[in-house]
Amino acid sequence: MDWTRLLSVQRFKLDNGCVVPTVTASSEEGAEALRTDFHIDYDRVVFSSGFRRLARKTQVHPFALHDHTHNRLTHSVEVASVGRSLGNRVGVMLAAGNFLPPGSHAADIGAIVQVACLAHDFGNPPFGHTGEDALREWFRDPQHVHYLRELSNAERNDIETYEGNAHSLRLIASLEMYQNAGGMRLTSAVIGALLKYPWTSSAEQGRNKFNIYQTELPFINCVAQELGLPQSGENHWVRHPLSYLMEAADDICYALLDLEDAVELGLLQVDEVEQILSRLTNKEYDWHDYASQGRCARLRGIAIGRAVDDIAHTFIKHHGDLLNGSFRGKDLLALSSPDVNEALNAAKELARTRIFRHQSKLITEIATFPCLGSILGLLVPAVHAFIKTDKLSKRQELALSLLKEQKLSKDDSLYLAYMKVLDFVGGMTDNTAAKLAREVSGIEML
Repeated sequence: MDWTRLLSVQRFKLDNGCVVPTVTASSEEGAEALRTDFHIDYDRVVFSSGFRRLARKTQVHPFALHDHTHNRLTHSVEVASVGRSLGNRVGVMLAAGNFLPPGSHAADIGAIVQVACLAHDFGNPPFGHTGEDALREWFRDPQHVHYLRELSNAERNDIETYEGNAHSLRLIASLEMYQNAGGMRLTSAVIGALLKYPWTSSAEQGRNKFNIYQTELPFINCVAQELGLPQSGENHWVRHPLSYLMEAADDICYALLDLEDAVELGLLQVDEVEQILSRLTNKEYDWHDYASQGRCARLRGIAIGRAVDDIAHTFIKHHGDLLNGSFRGKDLLALSSPDVNEALNAAKELARTRIFRHQSKLITEIATFPCLGSILGLLVPAVHAFIKTDKLSKRQELALSLLKEQKLSKDDSLYLAYMKVLDFVGGMTDNTAAKLAREVSGIEML
């Protein structure tokens, strides 16, 4: 791989069912454009409906009543900020080493990573990772196998494995802005940086994490070729080097900021968080001059700065391996300095044992399964009947009326029809999903 191709600003659209290049957005604005292509990408993400919906989606604590608790939107903004810092730091070092192609700037690296970070959680369903589990469990239930019987193996794997990362790409490449005509038409560089798992659900590791549904496979084929990403298997590519910076920014934020939320909610004591953060800060400074909330925020800021600096240098240290594709199976955090690696892992472990298993969170997670299950139980049989027969009950006709933006057509394959159901359910906010489940159950009428 080389940076000349990896930083491509080429965009793609869908024309008569074929993926074709389109003009760069900055050239549309004229030679004196005030925005680079990557800034245009940023604006397209920020002004999208998918981005706004993140404000009502769970980060860690569903239906949190505290005003300061993170949701997916605030988390994405913070990850984007850390990603930009990481990218800018790496960009300066790449420029100093004469690795950047003519016409590219150090700040371009920061801008690419920032946009990828901003969009990395677009596809998260209501109730976060528990929502993913609930959607997967419903389709894998033996009672529902007959709905998938006529699908190909690849299509069945997609429907049975709702994956937030793959739905993030689907929103960007198919659903937002130019619907079914190239989506948001972001630059190839940003799409590449977004692909943390550049393979399909049919890959060996695809039953857990993947980025590419069958619906977006032709699009990614073109993007991968444009970027020069080598293939390491069928429908499986080597990661874009900048995707590792996006991943690291996400790791830093959820490791450290989840703890801050837990202090706000009374799940952790300030001293417990300070003990972890102090590993990455100046231990001689008298932080106790500040109130507890201020101490946490100041320690967190210094800790993030230390982690950003360390991981940027780790990226440059492994620059050769990142470009030749031999870095696969690794992550920058695991190869960072012991202080950074151990502190962030300690933060994650504290969150696993003291936050994620707290009863207030467990009860909502348990309720996620019947909540999303009831919505699928209403829609999937109706969709199956619409595509395969001409006989719909009145209830099924009414159910299909819910699919407004995802309206079905008799020309849809059964696979595409199910994808539209997942688009509808996955795009809901926590509040919308909970309200719809109550309403269709008839409980609110009693």
